[in-house]
Amino acid sequence: MKRYDVIVIGGGPAGLSAAISARRSGADSVLILERDSEPGGILNQCIHNGFGLHTFQEELTGPEYAARFIAQAEELQIPCKLNTMVLDISPSSDGLKTVTAMNRQEGLLRLCANSIVLAMGCRERPRGALNIPGFRPAGIYTAGTAQRLVNMEGFLPGKEVVILGSGDIGLIMARRMTLEGARVKVVAELQPYSGGLQRNIVQCLEDYDIPLKLSHTVVDIHGRDRVTGVTLARVDADGKPIPGTQELIPCDTLLLSCGLLPENELSDKLGVTLSPVTGGPEVNESLETNVPGVFACGNVLHVHDLVDYVSEEAQRAGFYAARHAAACKAAISRKETLSGPDGPAQTADNDITLPLRPEGGIRYTVPQAIRPAHMEETLLVRFRVGAVYTDCAITVWLGNRCLVKMKKTKVVPGEMQQLVLKKADLQDAKASDPIVVKLEEASHGNS
Repeated sequence: MKRYDVIVIGGGPAGLSAAISARRSGADSVLILERDSEPGGILNQCIHNGFGLHTFQEELTGPEYAARFIAQAEELQIPCKLNTMVLDISPSSDGLKTVTAMNRQEGLLRLCANSIVLAMGCRERPRGALNIPGFRPAGIYTAGTAQRLVNMEGFLPGKEVVILGSGDIGLIMARRMTLEGARVKVVAELQPYSGGLQRNIVQCLEDYDIPLKLSHTVVDIHGRDRVTGVTLARVDADGKPIPGTQELIPCDTLLLSCGLLPENELSDKLGVTLSPVTGGPEVNESLETNVPGVFACGNVLHVHDLVDYVSEEAQRAGFYAARHAAACKAAISRKETLSGPDGPAQTADNDITLPLRPEGGIRYTVPQAIRPAHMEETLLVRFRVGAVYTDCAITVWLGNRCLVKMKKTKVVPGEMQQLVLKKADLQDAKASDPIVVKLEEASHGNS
């Protein structure tokens, strides 16, 4: 059984960045396992621009952004097994993790590693999870499937299009379908606010005069062999259709952009604790899960809005995975027992774990816990809000002490927020003190 310092599961933007970071951080042997036929993940079908502004200070398309990381991985001679499906990850008593995978060329593979980085990305919520009445005619696609058909396969799914959900992929596909000659009649959104970035609302809808109907949903799909139309209805505050507000819109295609679900079947089988809010693993300041030596980053951890943030987060995961692998190798050479997230058992001053607790309008934070003794001098915490808030403040409390206060003119669920915590502020913390991230609102609106 071949042994690696770090095995990265997933060859998308998160996996590539994590592998590069692990290699540059001292990991002697790093392996990427990717189930697709080429690395790059979802970026390969994202041919629009807008990527790389934070990472490279220039605007790139998705394939261009991915190509830069693929080139870096090749320069570092990081092997990537393509068309390889990971079936299982299992820990062993000696601290190693065994990965079972399969591909056509080598058959069943059993590999082991000191550290594992989970970077499997996410998938779209399909029609079956939405409980929309109607038959099952042709012409119903998730927005990402339509994006692949148009951008990579060269097929136009339809000519008269309705889009349900205003996530970023749905907004981008509204523009893309329009540019390809289709007519997007409406984008309907269940919530009273859009789920996408403001720049995408402007550039993809407003610039092309595509109407956005908030607090609306599809209540019926018409057609047996092919979609012939959909019925839209306004919904109340509980998301229930309001009688008498139905509107029939003729169309031949319905695109669904109704949310993304982190791909965590492998994580669940491994025993990783998953957040009920994000659907991804709960991690500490090192992006490490409750299973020692298993790290998570990218959309498998929580859904991001910018790929630049994915790459930055994955770099941290790769760094800590390499550090854990080095500690494990050192411990084995000394024949020590492996325990704890940094390899061999360690005792540090103030070695406690502080949970991060979201309150008010904050839905979740990543990480979910911090060990002050193990964090760097500063720590970036990312979070999302649960509604649209204006004239508000984001505060961080440790007991009765306010560590951070940021005034915000407006925050929306579609845009991820972030704040920085300082290690010096947590030195005197007690194990019983949670770190509370709170939104203090002055007013609450729906637009």
